[in-house]
Amino acid sequence: MTWSEILSVFSPLDFAAVALLFVAWVAIGLVIEYPPASRPSVSALMAEYRREWMRQFVTRDPRIFDAQIVSNLRQGTAFFASASMIAVGGGLALVGNSEQLTGIAEDLIQTNEPDVFWEIKLVVMLLFAANAFLKFVWSHRLFGYCSVLMAATPNDPSDPRAYPAAAKAAEINITAARGYNRGLRSVYFGIGASAWLLGALPLILAVIATLIIVGRREFASDSRIVLLDNPALEGHTQT
Repeated sequence: MTWSEILSVFSPLDFAAVALLFVAWVAIGLVIEYPPASRPSVSALMAEYRREWMRQFVTRDPRIFDAQIVSNLRQGTAFFASASMIAVGGGLALVGNSEQLTGIAEDLIQTNEPDVFWEIKLVVMLLFAANAFLKFVWSHRLFGYCSVLMAATPNDPSDPRAYPAAAKAAEINITAARGYNRGLRSVYFGIGASAWLLGALPLILAVIATLIIVGRREFASDSRIVLLDNPALEGHTQT
């Protein structure tokens, strides 16, 4: 089949739904990472906590507690990276045997579309899974860099190198967390993209639902209220 023939099996509503999916994914990421100063997101608030963590880290002795935290963060990224890799492998296997999916679709929603119709829908889901995998892997590596910088930070607040080194560790930690959050958003929208298997309208509804869920967690959750109330950060907050 030519590209024109492949594209002809999709309706204008399908194209609109997919465009909405990607626009929403990019837009919510920008809003979360660059929120208005009057209403910081949970991610922005946590970035300040990470900076405060590194400031406190300079005077903490022993530092086993901090090492354990970084280890737990790396375990989380490793878990999601593995899960994303499994999802990519399973999706590729399904794309290679789309006849089975076509048969199931014919039974459930009484449709008779060519295999390429379902393969393209699976590929969209795979793009999100692959992006999530890459983000989680990079986040895992950055947390490793952070642990090295933390180990190189002097344990003496009077040392002029201590707080600058801690600040570097904090920024790497924040960058790692940003990659982790981007990976999670790819997972959320990848799951939402699976609704396209049912049609364009279900995809649109899934995108809207995903936006509401992600937006609420970042800007209207109980955890955000708790994070906002922190006198320890007064004078340090930059958002």
